[in-house]
Amino acid sequence: MSVGEPTTDDVPGQEAGSPADDEPAPASETAQAGEAKEPAADTEPAVVPARKGRRGRRRRKRSLWRELPILIAVALVLAVVIKTYAVQAFFIPSGSMENTLDVNDRVLINKLVYDFRGVHRGDIVVFNGDGTWNPGPLPGSSNFFAEFANGFASMFGFGPAGEIYVKRVIGLPSDHVACCDAQGRVTVNNVPLNEGSYLYPGEVPSQIRFNINVPEGHVWVMGDHRSVSEDSRYHLVSPGGGAIPESSILGRAFVIIWPPSRWRILPIPDTFQKSAFPLTLGFAAAVPLTWLQRRLRRLPCRTRLTLPRMVMNWRTLRVKCSDRPPGTPASRPGGTRA
Repeated sequence: MSVGEPTTDDVPGQEAGSPADDEPAPASETAQAGEAKEPAADTEPAVVPARKGRRGRRRRKRSLWRELPILIAVALVLAVVIKTYAVQAFFIPSGSMENTLDVNDRVLINKLVYDFRGVHRGDIVVFNGDGTWNPGPLPGSSNFFAEFANGFASMFGFGPAGEIYVKRVIGLPSDHVACCDAQGRVTVNNVPLNEGSYLYPGEVPSQIRFNINVPEGHVWVMGDHRSVSEDSRYHLVSPGGGAIPESSILGRAFVIIWPPSRWRILPIPDTFQKSAFPLTLGFAAAVPLTWLQRRLRRLPCRTRLTLPRMVMNWRTLRVKCSDRPPGTPASRPGGTRA
């Protein structure tokens, strides 16, 4: 072995804690160590998303508390608009409409229906009796903002007081309503009503006699439980002769919503549906007859026969021009006479 070669005994750093461990490493080794430690630096931000998540939840909670009053206000405004202008619920406190409406039933009324059509016979209407059946002024028609204010106040019990009734419409403006015919039935324009489908079982149509022409702008209303219903018959000396103004009608009851066992739609009874059938049939028959008469008038050789004579003697429809009455000038193709 030559003198200059180091032996293993001369190489430092073989034992832990030797002085060689305390010596600074070269710059290249330091850079490599820094690159090796970079993944550890990447693992440090793993704690940061948890902090951000907590901050995000706090922000969402604060935003929820800020938005909650706005949501409540919007819901309240929508409820007032629906209640005032579209649909409203009412409680039935008495038995005047049994068995159609029982005590403690809740019904919904449609406030928009009479903006698109008139009141129909057989409709169940909810109305304000002020100024007619009860003392006080008639409920006047208010503007949009006044109605909204009244609807908003009524939700908290501060709305204008009024006696509200629910009855069935029997007579319309200009109708002649009377009781009773030889069979004890109520008549409308001398047509008797068969009311067995909606009257309280065992009830007679009316024990009170009346004979009235319904004023313009008013309707005649009666309860289905006639013996306990204080309806138009009991207010003959009131303004309108017992009839109520159409302007006092709040809406048409169309469904029972409570209790669930009583849920059902409230249609117009067949008694009033059939009353319009003869008129509808008459119009349906008049259309083809009118069309036929117009076609006959366009025949090349016009006849002076009227429609009844044509029906009685249909063979004379094909009348030749040579069969025209004496002295009648012939017509030229241009439509002018010779």
